[in-house]
Amino acid sequence: MLKKRIIPCLDIQNGRTVKGVNFVDIVDAGDPIELAKKYVEQGADELVFLDITATVENRQTLLGLIQRIAEQINIPFTVGGGINSVEDVRAIISAGADKVSVNSSAVKRPQLIREIAQEFGSQCVVVAIDTKLEADEWRVFVNGGRTPTGLQTIDWAKEVEQQGAGEILLTSMNNDGTKQGFALEITKAVCDAVNIPVIASGGAGVKEHFTEVFKETGATGGLAASIFHYGELPIPELKAYLKMKQILVR
Repeated sequence: MLKKRIIPCLDIQNGRTVKGVNFVDIVDAGDPIELAKKYVEQGADELVFLDITATVENRQTLLGLIQRIAEQINIPFTVGGGINSVEDVRAIISAGADKVSVNSSAVKRPQLIREIAQEFGSQCVVVAIDTKLEADEWRVFVNGGRTPTGLQTIDWAKEVEQQGAGEILLTSMNNDGTKQGFALEITKAVCDAVNIPVIASGGAGVKEHFTEVFKETGATGGLAASIFHYGELPIPELKAYLKMKQILVR
């Protein structure tokens, strides 16, 4: 059984870490490099950096920042935002990232997933799925949660696995930033539908939420932002709690 991973997520805008609620109301949360170093010291298993306006602003991810992060930390990290081609991925991996996260570009052209996997290996490709419950159906959104696609979330999860994705980062837009807990129903459904690791994202507020998502779904990672950024839940405290609850963590 895979040990569970605790993964802080740093949303980047204008070179700063930011955080919002339900993908809006964005506020500053600090310097990404200082936060990254703090998370390494605290025992985070991986980090995710998402350049949240790269797609909307139609520009590439911040390569200079990736290089500085790679120089300062020694745990795996994933970078997403504005990735549209194998060449974009090559630049990001060359700058020091371990994995890339694709979202809008993969929906637009699903074969991009296969192209990246063939060039760099499936383990390098994380497909981020931003999902929202509307009229009793979980559907996929793109462009930083701004644009509905009409795709059903389970169907899209199966498709990205077939295209060669090594992992899914599943974010519930309904739960994002609310601190009311992960979206257990859709997380479980996606985990049951695919055979690749799924990272649960959106809604973590207290350590019990991680216990729920790890015991009630097949998620192999729990991702959170504000509770870590603002020191509400230190990672060592969370990992000690999960071990006490007999949940295997790294």
